[in-house]
Amino acid sequence: MQPEQPRLPARWLIALIVLSALAGGSLHAEPALPPWHAEAVFREVDSGIDAALQAMSLEEKVGQMLMADSPGAYTEKDDPARMKLDRLVSEGKVGGIMFLKGSMFSAAMLANHFQSIAPNPLLISADMERGLAMRLEGATRFPSAMAVSAAGSSELSGKMGEAIALEAKAAGLQWNFAPSADLNSNPLNPVINTRSYGDTSEGASRMADALIEGMQSKGLLATAKHFPGHGDVTVDSHFALPVLEADSLRLEEYELKPFRSAIRCGVMAVMTGHLAVPKLTGTMDPASISAPIVTGLLRKRLGFKGLIVTDALNMKALYDGHNVEEISVRAVAAGNDVLLFSPDPERSFHAIVNAVRDSVISEARIDESVRRILQAKRWAGLRPKSLVDLNRVPEMASPARHIELAEAIAARSVTFTGKDRHIIPFRIKKAGPSMLHIILQDRTDPDVGSAFMAGIDSTWKSHHLRITPDTDPEKFIEAERLAETAPAIVIAAYITAPSKLTAPQLAFIHSIQKLSRGKRPVVFVAFGSPYMLRSFPGLENCICTYDAEKTSEQNALKVLTGRLEPKGKLPVVLRMDAPGDITTP
Repeated sequence: MQPEQPRLPARWLIALIVLSALAGGSLHAEPALPPWHAEAVFREVDSGIDAALQAMSLEEKVGQMLMADSPGAYTEKDDPARMKLDRLVSEGKVGGIMFLKGSMFSAAMLANHFQSIAPNPLLISADMERGLAMRLEGATRFPSAMAVSAAGSSELSGKMGEAIALEAKAAGLQWNFAPSADLNSNPLNPVINTRSYGDTSEGASRMADALIEGMQSKGLLATAKHFPGHGDVTVDSHFALPVLEADSLRLEEYELKPFRSAIRCGVMAVMTGHLAVPKLTGTMDPASISAPIVTGLLRKRLGFKGLIVTDALNMKALYDGHNVEEISVRAVAAGNDVLLFSPDPERSFHAIVNAVRDSVISEARIDESVRRILQAKRWAGLRPKSLVDLNRVPEMASPARHIELAEAIAARSVTFTGKDRHIIPFRIKKAGPSMLHIILQDRTDPDVGSAFMAGIDSTWKSHHLRITPDTDPEKFIEAERLAETAPAIVIAAYITAPSKLTAPQLAFIHSIQKLSRGKRPVVFVAFGSPYMLRSFPGLENCICTYDAEKTSEQNALKVLTGRLEPKGKLPVVLRMDAPGDITTP
């Protein structure tokens, strides 16, 4: 028996293959594909990665597959959660970090800290659908996907992707869990909604693919989610298990089209969703732990070669408070490469290691995933102790060119729906009677709409009334009295869940419409999801901004005063309770 040869530590082999890639050696991509395309990155023959795999223990491999969560804000060193995460990172029991809420500079400091104590480079990630500001303060906040689609420019979507990548990489992140490739065909969807590019595969694919190319061309991994499609459900998977009532034919003709397009585009990762597809699988298993969906449909039928990552394992569609080990093993067995946000990464780690030792999962199956993870890390340029330059973070925190880009998308997205486009801009004399401004809310918050209110006051003489679910009957009577003499009425709606509107609120809006028809212009401004318009089928003139950010309020004022032409196109069809769908004229 020959004596065992000393084994080169895996981290050194990873460094060697990174250097080999930089030198150009045998890691040259196919000429016909851009270097950021998944087909060029995840190649079947890769001797450098194979050598790294052979040098790794089972425990090192399993650690690579787990991505733990961390606040994006710096916490005290003696914080118990921080101490535990530091230990898991230093022991190699996690191979990546997903940042939650915090600040851009704190996250950069944390990224450097975690990379400095990790035995192997970490993939650091976040949900950045609307940019890094979705999680980290200081970064540029971009409009929602539906607003981007309404703006109608794939070029702007691509530039947005480039900007997101530059800010993310400056803060030490290499992976974005975006875009959403879900087609939001169900207006009652409580979780996707404006996170979707719309309800048509052509439009959604065009915008998602442009974002993917923009991000990956600048070195940030993109992720098409939530496979096989989370748009036609009525349950939020954070709280319960949604059911997609689609069979194989329907999936092929609709839900899968944006994912197929993203794969052709070269997306490097796909996120599996926690939703059941019983007509496809014959079970109520969530897609994220279903081998027929993860391996059978995504890996084999669609031919995806990149990383497959689960949605967060702590979501209640999957996690019942006691089943960490079960869902972790099933996620790996189904074919996922990376397990995101386990409620307890250490328990997940031991469960997977034991499953391999007990022959429940083969080590070859683990090798398949780790091979792809190492290929992604190499592409991202990760080396042992990869640190970012903290001095560069402030200059990449919302640079002026990115703010201008976000504002340009938001302005171009503003959409007018209705019959009487000629009523805008308002032609009201400031010295004349007061216009009526109604703030319609589905919750009680006295600060909502204050900026829009101030903008109206600076332009017109006006009365302001706030209508919430707690509004008393006397205020409704007062509002109707003011409406009878007002030269114009603006209903500014800040509604997150139309189902929370009360019967008196709905009746009041209908009465205002009836009272004013043919007598004075009434404009309904939807600050948020355009689906709120479905609650008011008699509305004749609406402005949609797709969110309630300050920029959206400014844009709505510009439309009302004639300083902005609303050129956006509604990316969804609003099927109404009364006859007639709302579309963009």
